[in-house]
Formats: sequence, C-alpha cells, structure tokens
Amino acid sequence: MIERGVDGENLSPTGARERFLVGELVEDGVRNLILSSWKRCHLMGVSPDPSDPPYWEDLDLASPLIHAAEPVLDRLEAVFSGSRANVGLADRRGAVLSRRFGEASLIHHLPASHSRPGFVFAEQFAGTNGIALALAERRFCQVYGAEHFSERSQANACWGMPIRDPLSGHIEGVLALGCPRLEAKPAMEAVMRSAAHDIERRLLERSTERERSLLRAYLDARHKSHSDGALRGKYLIGEDDLVQSGLEWHDQMILQEGAAELISSAQRAATVVLLSDGRQATLLSRPLTSSSGVAGFVVEAILPLDLAWRRRTLSPNLSESRRLLAAPAQAPAPLPVPQSPPLPVPVLVAARTDGLVLVGEPIAGRLAVAARRRLELLAEASTRIGTTLDVSRTAWELAEVAVPRLADFVTIDLPEAVLRGDESADPRTDLHHTVVHGIREDCPFYPVGERVNLRPGTPHLRCLERMQAVLEPDLKTAAGWLAQDFEHTDRLLAQNVHSLISAPLLARGVVLGIATFYRAQDSAPFGDDDLALAQELVTRAALCVDNARRYTREHATVLALQRSLLPHSLPQQSTVELAHRYLPAESSVGGDWFDVIPLSGTRVALLVGDVVGHGLHAAATMGQLRTAARNFAELDLAPDEVLTHLDNLVGRLDAGDGGRQPLIGATCLYAIYDPTTQLCTMARAGHPPPALVGPDGSVTFPDLPAGQPLGLGGLPFETMEIHLPEDTSLVLYTDGLIEDRHRDIDEGLDRLRHALAHPDRSPEETCDAVMDAVAPQHPGDDIALLVARAHALPSAWIATWDLPADPALVSDIRAAAMRQLTDWDLEEIAFATELLLSELVTNAVRYGGEPIQVRLIHDRSLICEVYDGSSTSPRLRQAASTDEGGRGLFLVAQLAQAWGTRYTADGKVIWAEFTLGRTGVSDAA
Repeated sequence: MIERGVDGENLSPTGARERFLVGELVEDGVRNLILSSWKRCHLMGVSPDPSDPPYWEDLDLASPLIHAAEPVLDRLEAVFSGSRANVGLADRRGAVLSRRFGEASLIHHLPASHSRPGFVFAEQFAGTNGIALALAERRFCQVYGAEHFSERSQANACWGMPIRDPLSGHIEGVLALGCPRLEAKPAMEAVMRSAAHDIERRLLERSTERERSLLRAYLDARHKSHSDGALRGKYLIGEDDLVQSGLEWHDQMILQEGAAELISSAQRAATVVLLSDGRQATLLSRPLTSSSGVAGFVVEAILPLDLAWRRRTLSPNLSESRRLLAAPAQAPAPLPVPQSPPLPVPVLVAARTDGLVLVGEPIAGRLAVAARRRLELLAEASTRIGTTLDVSRTAWELAEVAVPRLADFVTIDLPEAVLRGDESADPRTDLHHTVVHGIREDCPFYPVGERVNLRPGTPHLRCLERMQAVLEPDLKTAAGWLAQDFEHTDRLLAQNVHSLISAPLLARGVVLGIATFYRAQDSAPFGDDDLALAQELVTRAALCVDNARRYTREHATVLALQRSLLPHSLPQQSTVELAHRYLPAESSVGGDWFDVIPLSGTRVALLVGDVVGHGLHAAATMGQLRTAARNFAELDLAPDEVLTHLDNLVGRLDAGDGGRQPLIGATCLYAIYDPTTQLCTMARAGHPPPALVGPDGSVTFPDLPAGQPLGLGGLPFETMEIHLPEDTSLVLYTDGLIEDRHRDIDEGLDRLRHALAHPDRSPEETCDAVMDAVAPQHPGDDIALLVARAHALPSAWIATWDLPADPALVSDIRAAAMRQLTDWDLEEIAFATELLLSELVTNAVRYGGEPIQVRLIHDRSLICEVYDGSSTSPRLRQAASTDEGGRGLFLVAQLAQAWGTRYTADGKVIWAEFTLGRTGVSDAA
C-alpha cells in the first residue's frame, strides 16, 4: 500500500527505507513493527549491504525439535511442490537447521545462505527478516520486499512462526517460509500456523511418551515386588490409588501439588502435607529410570490409618510408618530421607506406602509448580491490588505483588495527568517515575519523580506503540534498551540485571503508563509464560489504576464544586471575631457547609449544615440549600422560620427527583447573634448542638431542642435564646468532627471540650487546636468548623427614643437625632439622615401604632431603625405625577445604601443604613 510521506509525496516501503538509511525521520509508509526492527538494526550496527550472515557449524541435528519437525517439513515440501517456495527450520538462536524446496533445482540457484543449514538469520547478524522478526517479536511475522533491512532479500517475501515447547512455553525454534514477493499468497499464513502447531503437538507427544515410559518402569518394579500377584489392575498418574483411598477431590489435589514440588526438587526426599480435615499425609519421592534411559522420580503417599486401604495387610514396618505419621506438620519444603541403612524397593512399596501419587521428570515438576504459583499470584493480585482509590498507592500495590514472585525489581511510570485524574494527551512525553520497588534498595534505577524520556527502539516505547507487553530476555543484546542511556544501563548490567518485560497499563482504551519488570542475579530470564503472566497482571492492575484515576477526577471535580459553593471569605464584623475550617472527607466529598450572613441592626447569622450522602449530588444539593438559606436570612426571618422554609425546600427537592435519587435529607443549625442585647437565638434540625466557651474557659453544650432533620416535614422547630457574655465563643461544627468509626460520639465531644477549654486563644488558634486534637486522622465525612467570639456593641454607640403617636413630636426626634450625629462626628450625613428619619417616623405615627421607638446605631455604618406596633409592611412603588403621596419610601431608597423591614413579636421595624467612611467602634476605641 502506498502512503504519503511527511513532505507530501507518496512514500512506499522502498522510499521509507531509503529515507531511513540516510538518517531522515520516517513516520509513514512502513509498519511500526518493521520500523522498530530497522531502528534496532541501526543501533546494533547491522549493514544493509548484500553480504552473507555468519555460518555456525555447532548445530544440534539430533534435537527433539528436529525429530518433531521432520514429518511436518516433509508434508510442507509436498504442499509447495513445483513452486519457488522454500521452507526452513531454525533453532532459538536463529541458525537454520533444515531447508526444504518446492523445486529441487532451487538448491543449485540460490546463494549458500539460503540453501544450506548453518547460516544464522538473527536480527543482530542478518537484519530484518522473517526468522529474526519472529524471534524478536516472539510471534508470527511477515516481511515483504523492501521491508527487509538487507539488500539481498529485497525481491523476497518471508514468514516466520515461533515454535514453543508446549510444557515450558519457551521458544525452541522458528518455522520459516520464503518465496519471491510476487508469488506471496494470503493462504500461506494459515499453512504456516497449522504446521507450527503440528510440530508443537509432536513435541508434546514426545514429552508424554517419556512420562509413560517412567510409569511403565514404576509398574514393572512394583509388579516384581508383588510376587503374590497382589497388583491390582491398571494404574494412572494421580488416579486409581488415590480414588480408592477414599480421599476427597481437593485432598487429592493437595497431594498432587505436594508431589509436583517434590519432583521439581530432583532428590530423594519426604514431606508432610496437611489435608483439608487437619490430618496429615506423608509424601516420599525416589529416583526412577526407564528402560529407555529417561530419568525421573516417583512420589508415593503414606495416608492416615483410617484412610488407608483396609484390604491391605501392613508389614512389620508399621511402627516406622506410625512414627512418620506422628511427625509434626511441616511446610512443604522437601526433607532429606535417611540414606542408611537403605530400604529395599519391595519393602518401600509394599509396607511403607499406601499408593502412587505422581510420576514425572524434574522439569515437569518444576513447570507444574510454576503454573500453580502463577495462578496463586493472579488470585492474590485480585485481592491486594486496588484496595484504595489512590492512583499512586494502586501502582505500589502492583509492584508489591510482583516482587519477588514474578520479578526482582519493578518500575512503574505514569503521566502526571493520570496522577491528577485526567487522561494524558501523549503518554510518551509525559511519563514520570512513580514507583521503584525491588528485593533491595541499592539497585541504580532512576529515582521516583524523574521525568522519563523514551528513545526509539526501547522496549518501553515499543510496548506503547503495540499496546502489548514486550519481552527482552537478554539485556546485554537489547540494542534499544542499551541505547536509552548507556551510563544508566551499564550500572544496571553491573548489578546483574539481565532481562525485562515492559507492559502498558491500558484500560478502556486509555494508556495510563508503563510497568516494567526486571530480573537480576540468579533468577532465570523471563520467558513467554512470564510475559503472559505479566500482561495479565498489568491488565488487572490497569483497571484498578483507571478506577482510581476516574475517582480522582470525580473527587477533584466534586471538591472544586464544593469549595466554589462555600464562602471564600467571611464578612468583616465589628462585634464578632470569626474563623473557619473545612476539611473534605478522605474518600469522598460530602455536603457540609457553613455561612456567616450580616443582618440588619448589626446582627449576624451563623449557620452550619450537612447534606446526607457524598459526591456530586450532595455537593450540588448543598449549594442549593446554602443559597436558599441566605435568601431566607435576607427576609430577616427567625431561626425556626428559616429551618421551616429549608425543610419544605428539601421535601420539594426529594419529590422532584421522581424516585431516581435517594432521599436527600440534611441537618442544619441556625443562630442569630444581636450585639446590642448580647442575645443569641438558635434552632437546629437534627444537627449536633453548638459549644459555648465562656470567658473563664468553661465549655458547655446547650440543651437546644434537636428537631428533626430537614426534609421530613410535619413538626415545628423550637428556638432557644442564650445570653452571651463578653468574649464568649460560639462554636458550630458538623458531625464529621466528632464522629468516627474508631470512636463513639461521646469520646469526640470530650476531645472537643478539652480542645476548647483555652479562652486565651484567638478564633484562628482555636480552629487549629480543634482540628489537630479532634478531627479524625482519616476523616470519613466532611468537617466544617465555625468559631465566633462575641462582643457587645458599646452603649455609647446606641441612641434610643420612645415617642407617642403624635405628629407634633416628629420635629423633636429630628432635633435629638441631629445632636447625636454631632456627638458622633457624623455631620456629613446629618441632612440625609434628617430627611430619612422624618419620613420613617411620620409613616410610623400616621400608619402604625404604639409603641413607637427610634434607634440610631453607630457601627461600621449608621443604622436608623423605627419600631411601631403594626404588622403591615410598606412597599416601594412608582408614584404617578398626579399622586399626592407614595414617594416616601422612594426617597428612603435613594438616600440610604440599604433599607428593609423585619417583624418582631409585637410589630415591625423599618430600617435604613448609611455607609460611613470609617469604622465606628474601632475608631472610638
């Protein structure tokens, strides 16, 4: 297929190769698989000139691979008869062991490197070709025409299919097919795959036959030891004896697993295993050699007496058997069997054992043990990885699971965006070392936090490009890895780090990073089974990392919403010192909030609330309730009335959800402090009571009626009035401060009481002390804390006049007010105040009723208040040009910064506020 090059012209593999060879950047026109191979060839110094690869004479022409492949090669020769195709078999080093030709005459026309066994086509010698790529990529590969790195192969197409030992999973060789590129057909791939599978099946049959020969040798020896004809029927490995013993299936598996470990130890040994019901069985292993010379081991079991065959008569060696059975249970590590005096085989079989468990070679035993341990590792990973919703911690859990059972060292590189909960735009350029973990701490890997710069050809970049794990079994020959940083890789090689697997953390189509597993010292190099295990392990971990990433993003979004809906700063108050703290829950943001709302007459409203639940829904509901509470507060409603309105609002929000969301529910505490009287009026709806800290350091929790949580409806809320002496602190909080799963609420209240019993602390210091001493170390719920230290408004800054409902006295009130403003040095607003008072007092006398009272308050602003006994509230309207009245309140609104009405138990108050250039009480001080 022709592709377009970087500068716009059509770019074929030939053009891409030419660009690559002259050092130009190649991004299109060639497969990534081929381009990666070219880069490795360049790093290894492979020449593209048409020279022959090296020739090796040390070929093992009697290997099991040759014997298994010969009949398959014969069949392929017949399949391609008459064509110009040739079939080859190479060993794991890339050395060709055998060649077959569709046309016999080809052997006389092809160069020696393509017609004789012994030439090596590994990538470091022959460049990109079918055999080399199959070994490097460890999978089926095709190389077509100009994709070959060497000039000599440009006219050919070739295929390479790895051949694996079915037991070990190791690559034993490569089945190769070559032909002129114009004669290549799609069906050739299917033929190659089928032939390779046939060779692997024949390898497995050879292994099975070896085990059968060992079993026959064991049965022959046992037959000779039973001259009385007691041999019972046909024996199968792991069956018959165990089935007739009466053991349950899972106990049979326990014995077989223990037997596999004994065989893998390759020595005469014994071990005691614990059965599922607590009883013990003893396993004995001894060497065995078949008539064909196959060396292996046989494992027999001594079972508990009540499980042994009841039809068998035990020999006089029963006391020895009982001694072994009475031995304490041990770990399944093999124990040496005493060699002196040796026991004859007939006695060992007939008198000291109850049945055959397993027969096999040590290599098969090791493979069985390795397979079981791989399954155990995956099972453990499912429980140990993803215990938290923290991205970094989840990555650490992956490393902790893998070391030392899969790898000696693990490094995990994640983009910064993933750590923040986002998706990385380009993981190749945004990686940072996040985890470095291993069997020791002195291995010189890059430190945590350092940026990762991936160069072409490295296994890390290759795994990202292919989206699958990459294996480098020998780092000394891994050109791409070595070229990444020669100084760094030399240090690792000096520490005997010899092989690695790089696997992409890929979940739901999102690349989250790279996990790299290393083996060092005496550990065996990684193989294909390890590659599959690492890929499975990383795939499972990637889902957990992605869950943590998505949670981190949602948590950050909800937290940002929550913080945006909370007060960014508290209003300045002359009579109340304020401080606050907000701490979100560790696992999920809730719906806690607090607020401070200035009210008319220098009063201030304090409230805290807590929406039931966590997450985005709770945060959004909190925002609605806080906004509603401020609106209700602006109406100058009493605390119980505010809670009633909030209760109705929550009920309507629940009803509007149509049953799709659970009941919202919320708790709230609302308090109003009046510095002119030092009275605090409070009401609560299912919320924890406030704390009062007296000037002497005494801490009390007022017995404020609890009320029901918001949203239930039906019952009224009750208020309580409390006198706050000078310097008394009112502490409001949410239940996350005092409640924790590791302690009860009484303990939390006691801690809060001790933390508050320091009246010399400022509100800010009090907040710090409470959070340090009372807040849980890992809060499971949000914490909102509000501390308000109350001060009284000095009586010198309050002027009050009572007057009867007589219009003639309005002028006296105006005159008295002007004198008071002069005393307060507020002559600049005297004219506007006189006009405003005249209008308000006249309206109270004309339309209101007794008692009538006028009050001026000098604080950060000048406040004029007129009380009357009427509950009728005036309203602002636009008077027509012909109207004789209706302009009074319009005049008030123009003169004052703000004005309004609030109701009292016996009437109402009309108030207006003037802005001052200075702050009143603080200036007076």
